[in-house]
Formats: sequence, C-alpha cells, structure tokens
Amino acid sequence: MKLYTRTGDSGMTSLVGGQRVAKTHVRLNAYGTVDELNSHIGLLIAELGDSTDIAQLLDIQNLLFTIGSMLATDTSARDYRPGRYVTAADVAALECAIDAAEGGLPGWRGFILPGGTKAAAQAHVCRTVCRRAERCIYVLAEEADVDAQLLAYMNRLSDYFFALAKKINHSVGQEENIWAKREK
Repeated sequence: MKLYTRTGDSGMTSLVGGQRVAKTHVRLNAYGTVDELNSHIGLLIAELGDSTDIAQLLDIQNLLFTIGSMLATDTSARDYRPGRYVTAADVAALECAIDAAEGGLPGWRGFILPGGTKAAAQAHVCRTVCRRAERCIYVLAEEADVDAQLLAYMNRLSDYFFALAKKINHSVGQEENIWAKREK
C-alpha cells in the first residue's frame, strides 16, 4: 500500500469512520495541533538522552495519539473506537507527575522566561503548543461534544511541561531567567 492516497488533493480529508470534511475544519485544527505537540515531545525526548522522565513522556505521547483519534471522531455520527478514552485516573496521574517534578524546586521568584538548557527550552515549546492545542479543542467544543476528561488532561499537560522545564534546569544547576519589569 502506498503512503499517499491523493484523496486529500481537493482540500478534503476523512475523519475516523470515513466522514469527509474540509482540511480547514476546526476538528482538524484541534487534532493537528495535538499531533504537532506530539512531535515536539519527540524532540524533547531526543534532548533528554537517558533521563528518567522519558517513560512519562512516552506515556504522554501514547495518550496524545489516543486524544488525536478521539478528536478525529465525530461522535454525533459514530462512537469512539475501543480503547479511545481519557480517564480521571489519567488526569490524576498527570497531577502526580506535576507534583513530583516540582518536588524540591525553589519557590516562586517571579515569572520565568522560557529558556535555560536546550531540553528545558524544548519543554517550554511543548507547554506553549499544548496551550494552543487546548484552545483549538475548546473551539471545537463550541460546536461538538468533547470529552471532559480530555479537556482536563490537556489543561494539566501544559502545567506538566512548565514543571518539567523547571526540573530540567534545576537538575543541572541552570538558573531560571526571571522576567524583569521595565522601569519607567
């Protein structure tokens, strides 16, 4: 089977179940941005080398693939395929990962500018792409049913990347760059 199908050449694509929609549809923007986030996480994993955080990031990537499938399914036309769901336990596990990443870090000293090590800077990129994905999903939710646990998970996920960026910098002694308010 060839990788290309030519079925999208006219600006249309298929959702899960075969329903055709325009490539500009809000649903595609939502799951496409989740896919972009997943690619950025892959780059973060490559930057981390043999870090203990990789297993958590691989779990996140797998769940993001599921989330993409959920977003690509118009539930007014068909149900999710088996195994496509986000649970309260997934959200709780991410909250535990946030707490673990923040454990032992210095308290709040001001607004942190993205940067530090390459890996921490990439975690900040993941954070901002995740926030954009969340906004895209909320646009979709204005016109279609979106799972509440999926929304909660995406909200926590950006917090996780912020905590991870701080943890990465702290683990190598890299000081955070703190926003400096401009003087008049």
